[in-house]
Amino acid sequence: MGHVTWWAVLSSGSAPVLLLGGSTTAAVVEGPDYNPVKQTISVLAADNQEAYWALTATLLALGLCHLATAAGLRAAALAGRLALGGGGVAAMLLAVFPAPATGGSLSHGSVVTVGFALLALWPVLAAWRRPAGGPWGLRPAPSWAVTGLMLLGAAWFVVENQRHGPAGVAERVVTAATAVWPVVVVISCLRHRPSAGTGGGLGPGPGVRA
Repeated sequence: MGHVTWWAVLSSGSAPVLLLGGSTTAAVVEGPDYNPVKQTISVLAADNQEAYWALTATLLALGLCHLATAAGLRAAALAGRLALGGGGVAAMLLAVFPAPATGGSLSHGSVVTVGFALLALWPVLAAWRRPAGGPWGLRPAPSWAVTGLMLLGAAWFVVENQRHGPAGVAERVVTAATAVWPVVVVISCLRHRPSAGTGGGLGPGPGVRA
């Protein structure tokens, strides 16, 4: 299991659970005033909200999970691992730049935008150059497909947010995708059996982008 460490397996699997459990707990703590269909998850971490600490702790834990996964996913290209880790740092920075109680925030919006961009692009940046021979989750076709779907999801969120539609639903779908895809990649690495001529391993080397 040298191409993916045990902590990458643990952290990638924990991320979706933490995201779902933490955001659900925060919504329950906030009570009926919070509308998960139209309001974003970030609203729960605003300074004056009851759920501030619940969601802040969730974001910190989620960021640590992404960092640990990036560090342990040795089969992926370095650029992708750095992007995934950067997305984790951005999640943690949201605790420093929370959403305001009312109106917008340039600092919060910037962190969200950069963090999502990194998490949306990491599948492509982490992919192997060759279409075959590597783990399924690190091949170009599925990597490009996932990145494309994440970007479409982001566009959906922007549209719904501007028209005051179900922006909360759109955000949760996109956020869930960014948390689940690392699990898919890790599982594909664990199940991968190198064929003859691929070098016999998945560590950084021929066939993997530097």
